[in-house]
Amino acid sequence: MVISLPGQPGEAAFHDALARAMEATIGAGEGRAKPGSVRAIILAYFQSADFKLLRASSASVTRRILESFCKQHGDKPLALMQPAHVRSILDKMSGTPHAANNLLKKLRVACRWAIARALLTSDPTSGVKPLRVRSEGFKNWSESDIAQFEAAHPSGTRARLAFALLLYTGQRRGDVVKIGRQHAKDGALVLTQEKTGRRLSIPIVEPLRQELEGPAAGPMTYLVTHTGAPFSGPGFTNWFRECVRAANLPAGLSAHGLRKAASRRLAEAGCTPHQIAAITGHATLGEVERYTRASDQARLAISAAPALLRRNENE
Repeated sequence: MVISLPGQPGEAAFHDALARAMEATIGAGEGRAKPGSVRAIILAYFQSADFKLLRASSASVTRRILESFCKQHGDKPLALMQPAHVRSILDKMSGTPHAANNLLKKLRVACRWAIARALLTSDPTSGVKPLRVRSEGFKNWSESDIAQFEAAHPSGTRARLAFALLLYTGQRRGDVVKIGRQHAKDGALVLTQEKTGRRLSIPIVEPLRQELEGPAAGPMTYLVTHTGAPFSGPGFTNWFRECVRAANLPAGLSAHGLRKAASRRLAEAGCTPHQIAAITGHATLGEVERYTRASDQARLAISAAPALLRRNENE
């Protein structure tokens, strides 16, 4: 079967149609899944009300992770899978611990859904701990990185507009690519986060206002491709990576790293975790504290240093 897809890769319409086509193809093959197999239960989960209530971005990630798992383990009976088997699978993914932990998280949700519906009697993920991760995740942009990007991409360019939206709103890629003129109200951007469902009102600071009113901004959605269409999430990631490369910056710097940089700047300015979360929309203060740990350490060290001198003077 040949399915025609609208638009071009990188554009939202193309990727939305591709996701629908993949979903239809998977649904057509459900009858070939062995009853009680990993694939059969995961396909049933995909058809559930719980799964359909997930936000589009979360559903897409969950589907991709579990489909990949099914390619290797789909024909195995899920009832015979034990925690030791899951640990072994995760151990084999130790080179990509974030991917392993994401698999554990998604598989655990699917198994608990199956248990609640008597499709499974025990949870093979029970007691399985995530792999330890040494990395701090996405690399935070330093002030010198920020200055270098701004020097390479002057005001009025699409790259500078994207950069300003990321840094001065502190939002995730999936929200930034959708922000448009309809969100601008009384000097703020008013939006509902795709991932959390939180409604935020973010003041438009002067550097951001200049870019939103500049020549690169689209007629409705601010960020658009060279054809004038809105970006898809993956398309934006690929394009912004090229912008980073054009500025001769390290390859590890990403759009999400600017969200961390926004949190860092707020922390360095003395904002409380609650104030930072009011801008970034983080669901828990623990997430904010993880992002701002380095700046908090530096600030506390500076405030504590005089105590070393006082001790020395007293000796």
